[in-house]
Amino acid sequence: MDELDWLAKRFEDERPRLRAVAYRILGSLGEAEDAVQEAWLRLGRSDSARIENLGGWLTTVVGRVCLDMLRTRASRREEPLEVRPVEPAPADGPARAAGHPEDPQAEAVLADSVGAAMLVVLDKLTPAERLAFVLHDLFAVPFEDIAVITERTPASARQLASRARRRVRGAETVPRTDLGRQRRIVNAFLSAARGGDFEALLEVLDPDVVARSDNGMAGALSAVRGAALVARQAATFAQFAQSAQVALVGGSMGVVARVDGRFRVMLFTIEQDRITQVSVVMAPAEVARLDILVPA
Repeated sequence: MDELDWLAKRFEDERPRLRAVAYRILGSLGEAEDAVQEAWLRLGRSDSARIENLGGWLTTVVGRVCLDMLRTRASRREEPLEVRPVEPAPADGPARAAGHPEDPQAEAVLADSVGAAMLVVLDKLTPAERLAFVLHDLFAVPFEDIAVITERTPASARQLASRARRRVRGAETVPRTDLGRQRRIVNAFLSAARGGDFEALLEVLDPDVVARSDNGMAGALSAVRGAALVARQAATFAQFAQSAQVALVGGSMGVVARVDGRFRVMLFTIEQDRITQVSVVMAPAEVARLDILVPA
C-alpha cells in the first residue's frame, strides 16, 4: 500500500466522525459533505508526514471550513434550503463533555440530546458560538484547539461555549413530551387522510378548525372553516398524504411532501389534543423560508 492509499484509508476511517461534526455545526447534510470533501483536498495539499495527530488535524480543518461557511451564510443572510433528516451520530461520535466548571452530568445530558429541536436552537447562535459549543460540548474538543480555529485565546473560546450553553438552556423550545403528543396527533391526521376516513379526521379536528392554503402563490390565501368542511378537503389530500412525512417545522410538528418535484408543507396548531389550524404552504419562496427537519 503506497502513502496515498494509506492516507485515503485513514481519511475514510475518520469520515463518519468528521461528517457528524460538520453536520452538527452546519445543520445541512449537503454542506457537511462539502466541508468534509474540502478537508480531504487540503490534506492532499499538505505534508502528511508532519501531521502527528491526523484525527485532530482533520477536525481542526473541518471546523475552520464550517466556520467560514457559517460566516458566509450569515453575511448573505442565507439559510440551508434542503429538507434534511436528522442522523444519529456514528458509534464513536459525540463524546460526553468533561471538565466543565458547571455540573458535568447536566452537561453530558445536554450534549447527548442533539436532535431536530436542538438544531433549531443552534441556528440562533453566532457562528463562533455554535462551533465552540458543538466541538467542545458534543465532541470533547479541547478549548486550546477551538481557540486555533476561531483565532481567539482558549479563555475566549471557553466563554463562547459557555455563552452558547446558556442560550441553549434558556431557549424556548417545545418540550419533548409536547413534541411526542404533537407527532401522535399529526400521524393520526395523516393516517386518516391517507385512508379518506372522514370520521377519523373529525376525531382529531377541532369543531372550529380553520384550514388555509396559499395555492402555490405567495400571498394568495384561501380558507375553509369547520371540522366537516376541513375533513372533506383533507380526504382529497390522499395522494399528497401518501408521500408525506411528519417533520419538525420551526420547532413544531408538521408534514412535508414532494409532489411533482416541489415541496409542499402542512403546518398545524394543536390545542387540547385537537388540530385548531392547518396551513398548507406550496409557494416555493415561502417553503424556502421554513426551517424544516425530518426526524429520524
